Amino acid sequence: MPSVDLVKESDVDRVVTLLLAAGVKRVNVHQRHVSISSSRQNLLHAAEKLSVVEKKWVDKDVAFLKQQFFYQSLEELLNVSGESGNEEAVRAVVLETLRPYVDYVTVDRSGNVLAQRTYKTGNGPTILLNAHLDTVEEIYPNRTIQKEGNIWASSKGILGADDRAGVAVLLEMAKCLEYSSFNGKVKFIFTVEEEIGLLGAKQIEDFFLWDVDAAITVDRRGTSDIVTSYGAAVKFCDDLYGLFFEEVAAQEGLGAWKCTAGGSSDTRIWAGHGIQSVNLSAGYNYEHTSEEFLDVEACYNTVELIKGVFKHSRKLQKQLKQIERNKLVASIQNSK
Repeated sequence: MPSVDLVKESDVDRVVTLLLAAGVKRVNVHQRHVSISSSRQNLLHAAEKLSVVEKKWVDKDVAFLKQQFFYQSLEELLNVSGESGNEEAVRAVVLETLRPYVDYVTVDRSGNVLAQRTYKTGNGPTILLNAHLDTVEEIYPNRTIQKEGNIWASSKGILGADDRAGVAVLLEMAKCLEYSSFNGKVKFIFTVEEEIGLLGAKQIEDFFLWDVDAAITVDRRGTSDIVTSYGAAVKFCDDLYGLFFEEVAAQEGLGAWKCTAGGSSDTRIWAGHGIQSVNLSAGYNYEHTSEEFLDVEACYNTVELIKGVFKHSRKLQKQLKQIERNKLVASIQNSK
């Protein structure tokens, strides 16, 4: 087993905290000897994260460190070009990152990335997590990301946070679920050509969606929005499903997330299959313009909300059953 031997025993807690935050699954400590239980690929990913650790971080807790590592992954994704129809480079990054955390991953004939993971016995809800790979135009190759506190912007052209922020959130969730208490299935769909008419989502084979109970898309501007309809006319979900997200946000102390109407997104496709669906804010604003910016702290808040949803998945399952019962009652009443 790989291991670390320390000069000072007082450094053991710091090292263990860093390793766990970097994604190492398990460590064993004997005096100043720390052994690491990890696959080769997992260890390589951890090493990449540890390579960016700053001295001022070493006394911070796991939660702080995980947030910093998320920002690192987010910045990497923002620097990979992939406008609609040319998503090869970003798709390769997603596949490499996602593969260690799922049971199955493939690229369909349209170029969408489809993946699945069963957690524990799988005896729980099947939840779809979705974001799109493409940006509305090419990211300038020599641009820089300008950072002012939590606000990131591009020195030239679009930032690309629509929807690289959503992609980063989903990849972070794949890592987080590895250590969660969730019992059920998760399906991941990273679509292509969303920006030119939801083309990738429209080509998803029906069979991949047959057992999905609920869907979460991360592709909404701003912060704290839970989009439950396209305008006022096309509903994405029952009111109970949207309200569940509001309740989770309140219980987890994540601020006042609120249900609202929104625009077009892949969410329309999942809802069209009869799946309870929402689209969550990813923290970006002024997308598709050179004025685009991303509130990275708000983006990470979306990760925390989705983690909360999985934490309360038993309640979610009850809500979904209640929605189905309400539909059945309404159907019976309408048939009389």
